[in-house]
Amino acid sequence: MNGEGWLADTRTSYDTVATSYADQVRNLLAETPEERAVMARFAALVRTGGGGPVADVGCGPGRITAHLRELGVDAFGIDLSPGMIEVARRDHPGLRFEVGSMTDLDLADASMAGLVAWYSLIHVPDDEIGSVFRHFQRVLRPGGSLLLSFHVGDEARLKTQGYGGHPMKVYVHRRQLGHMSAWLSDAGFIVEAHRILSSAESTLGGILLARRQPAIQ
Repeated sequence: MNGEGWLADTRTSYDTVATSYADQVRNLLAETPEERAVMARFAALVRTGGGGPVADVGCGPGRITAHLRELGVDAFGIDLSPGMIEVARRDHPGLRFEVGSMTDLDLADASMAGLVAWYSLIHVPDDEIGSVFRHFQRVLRPGGSLLLSFHVGDEARLKTQGYGGHPMKVYVHRRQLGHMSAWLSDAGFIVEAHRILSSAESTLGGILLARRQPAIQ
C-alpha cells in the first residue's frame, strides 16, 4: 500500500461490487435501532446548531444520506467510487451525490454544519487518518458535529472477495476507541460521546460523536 495505491484499489473494488453491495446493505438501518438513535442525536445537534449542509463522506449507495434527509438534515453524499455514486443517484433521485475523496475534500473551509463517516474510514491506512481528520476539521465550521463509525479491534486484514463473491483488494482496518479519540483530539476535535456495540452493521462496532473546537473569542 505505497503512495495512493490503496485509493485506486478501493475505488476499483467498490466500483466492482457497487450494485451487490447496495442490495446487501439497503435495509440495515431497519435492523439497527441503536444506530438510528445515534443518527437522530447527531441530526438534532446539527439542527440546534443552526442547521446547514452536512456531508456524508464515503456515502456508498446513499442509504445514510437519505436517512439523514428524513431526519431533517440538509445532507449530501461524497464517495470515492463512481460506481457507488451511480447507484446512489439511481436509488435516491433528487438527492445530491458527487465523486470525491476524504483525503482531499473539495469543500470550502468552515462550510459544513456536520460531517458523517459511517464505516467509511475502515480502508484508510493509519498513517493517513490524521490527514483525513484535518480535512474534516478544515471543512467543518467551529462547533460543527462529526459522527464516525468503525470496526473495533487491533488488526488489519486484506479482503479479496465480497458482496456477491466479486473480487476486491482492500485492507479492512479495525481500531480502538482510544486511538480514534486521540487522532481526533490531535486534529482539533472534542469527543463528546462514544460507545461500542454489536449489531447488523458490525460484529463489534465503535461510534464516536465529536465536534470541531469552537473558535477562540
